[in-house]
Amino acid sequence: MSDLFESSPTQQKAEDSYSANDIEVLEGLEPVRKRPGMYIGNTGESGLHHLVAEVLDNSMDEAVAGHATRIEIKLDDNNAITISDNGRGIPVGPHPKFKDKSALEVILTTLHAGGKFSNKAYQTSGGLHGVGISVVNALSEELKVEIVRDKTLWTQTYSRGIPTSKIENKGAITNRRGTSVTFKPDETIFPSPVFDPKKLLQMAKSKAYLFRGVEIRWQCSEALAKKNNIPQKEAFHFPNGLADYLTSYLENKDMLIGQSFAGLAEAEDAHKVEWALAWLEHGDGLTEYYCNTIPTPLGGTHEVGLRRALLKSIREYGELSSNKKAAQITSEDIASGICIVLSVFVPNPEFQGQTKEKLTSASAAKIVESTIKDRFDLFLSDHPNSSALLLDTLIERAEERKRRRAKKDMKRQTATRRLQLPGKLSDCSRENAEGTEIFIVEGDSAGGSAKQARNRETQAILPLRGKILNVASATDDKMKANQEIKDLGQALGCGFGKEFDVTKLRYEKVIIMTDADVDGAHIAALLMTFFYQKMPSLIREGHLYLAVPPLYRLSHGDKVFYANDDDAREKLLKTEFKSAKKVDISRFKGLGEMRPAQLKETTMNPKTRRLIQVKIPSMKNEPEEAAHLITFVDNLMGKKAETRMAYIQENAKFVKEIDV
Repeated sequence: MSDLFESSPTQQKAEDSYSANDIEVLEGLEPVRKRPGMYIGNTGESGLHHLVAEVLDNSMDEAVAGHATRIEIKLDDNNAITISDNGRGIPVGPHPKFKDKSALEVILTTLHAGGKFSNKAYQTSGGLHGVGISVVNALSEELKVEIVRDKTLWTQTYSRGIPTSKIENKGAITNRRGTSVTFKPDETIFPSPVFDPKKLLQMAKSKAYLFRGVEIRWQCSEALAKKNNIPQKEAFHFPNGLADYLTSYLENKDMLIGQSFAGLAEAEDAHKVEWALAWLEHGDGLTEYYCNTIPTPLGGTHEVGLRRALLKSIREYGELSSNKKAAQITSEDIASGICIVLSVFVPNPEFQGQTKEKLTSASAAKIVESTIKDRFDLFLSDHPNSSALLLDTLIERAEERKRRRAKKDMKRQTATRRLQLPGKLSDCSRENAEGTEIFIVEGDSAGGSAKQARNRETQAILPLRGKILNVASATDDKMKANQEIKDLGQALGCGFGKEFDVTKLRYEKVIIMTDADVDGAHIAALLMTFFYQKMPSLIREGHLYLAVPPLYRLSHGDKVFYANDDDAREKLLKTEFKSAKKVDISRFKGLGEMRPAQLKETTMNPKTRRLIQVKIPSMKNEPEEAAHLITFVDNLMGKKAETRMAYIQENAKFVKEIDV
């Protein structure tokens, strides 16, 4: 049995060869060059650009501390990058512990040397461990630093972490101050050591958003600018901070509510919190978190505090609105389609790992939560219409989430799981098609009003952006590629063309609701053409309708009436307002201008609205009418422009009035 525990000759030889001589002692910056991944994550593209971030963060710390107002970033053709600021400049005097070295050399050649271990030099900073600039020095083929302090220029050069010159006094200088670092990555460390100018430009821009008091100037060679299609020179300064960033991101995107929620607040214990939030109508959102201007892509405690604040505020607002369903909303529902940019400044922050991808400071969660909740409460109360729409949307998401998880074996749920519903669709909650309606609405503005005016149990809203494709003159491939038509097909659930099956229609009524003007009539005509050509059975079986929104609102005292056209307006003036001296007449330019209560009363409430059912004349009983309809579609909506023009000219004499 003892044989099992005896070492083989090979094992004994290996053990004997492991001696004190095998113990390596890595001095200075050797550990960085031996294991660079421990300090910058990896030696790939992200690690390479992390070098720039380390130097840039030092300049940002000077700006945040109030000592610098300008940072410059310059990329040369030879892949050398220079980052300079107009701050105090790194100290150059003899270090008290290493009297034969300057403080500058100690900082650049010694791990865990810096001015950020206490709050004496920096109250908040991104650098914590004193390894950033020394790591850059260790992994650079060449590095040159210039310091201007007390109107004197000092310089020193390095290679792979080792000084190649003594610190030199270059004499007096009056037009500069601060620190300038120029370095070129070591090709023996990085397999692909070439910087991406676009990434560096975006890094410069994002840093400028994170601190309102700094201007960041970008510069590269003309050749690099042309090759990468970027500006050769650009200056970034954003006086509104993250609010400016979010405004730029939201350009050409549809927002769920018209207002974004942004602010900056000084909190307790030298903490500072800045945020900018918005919800998108559809599509993926944005989440970016920062601590002391350092990106934290994995979030952390500041993210936890923000999400708690939003959830508590939304639920409390629902309770104040007597909406008991708000209690079912979770952070998951709030996060759908949200755009978040959050930046905190924290003294002595704690991170997960040297690359600082996640904030772990416990104090950040509590401070962010209390700071943002109070202000989000005020935001919700100050914007009641937007808050009501946001609350309704979040409740819908919560109910949809619960339906998905419940997995009940019901017809409507089965269809919903089978279909990929468009993100802009606000679906109704009834689980079968009986008694349900979908309103196809012109534009997001009208869609927002319709969502607030609807009956959430039976009425769904699908906003379309502008005019849909004219299917009478489009190929099948072009039609299948059109986003608005795909959204419409997915929402209805019954397919179109050869794949159409009316039994799979998810709603009892399909209602086209457009503005009461020429553009609205054109959109309605395009939609009717689509249904006539691709879903004719939907019309034949009585599912398609046109909503009739009013054109005018007439009021005098407590009397209010609506008119669908000029004739109805004049009739009301002669009857209902016959004795009134002055009648207030307002004309609706579009559905989006109507308040939700007005839209509900006039156009969406089954008890008070007026609908026109769209019908197809029977070919057997009414051949002339059917032929006329086919002629209309082929001539007016068809491919040939000359045929359309001739048809319009021939029939223009029958048009009594055009409302422009």
